[in-house]
Amino acid sequence: MKEEDVFLAAKRVDHIGIVVRDLEKSIAFYQEVLDLKLKARVPHTNGVIQLAFLGYEESEETEIELIQGYSDTLPSEATIHHFAITVDDIEKEYERIKSFDNIELIDEEIVTLPNGYRYFYIYGPEKEWIEFFQR
Repeated sequence: MKEEDVFLAAKRVDHIGIVVRDLEKSIAFYQEVLDLKLKARVPHTNGVIQLAFLGYEESEETEIELIQGYSDTLPSEATIHHFAITVDDIEKEYERIKSFDNIELIDEEIVTLPNGYRYFYIYGPEKEWIEFFQR
């Protein structure tokens, strides 16, 4: 790959995803104890997973994403599911990532949520999940 072909659309860490058992209880905790504001609730297109995004209402801040319905077998400790990187052009970033021989894609295509957010996941070197995310 030539240097001029590299398209790095990443701007910032967009959010950190936390898997929770009880979305309502978790939203209440983050609002009451940490004074975070509920910025968006989004049902996943799979009809099972529910998402909630919380922050301090700054447009360029890193948010907390609460994820309910991902797994019924959660450990007693908190489970960080992934971190997300904001990109300007999800299609170009997907093509750039696919050009690497040593990157394992988790998603075989870009996912679009009902509110228009778009994303895909890859594995990091230790099998951590990394999400590329466009609002």
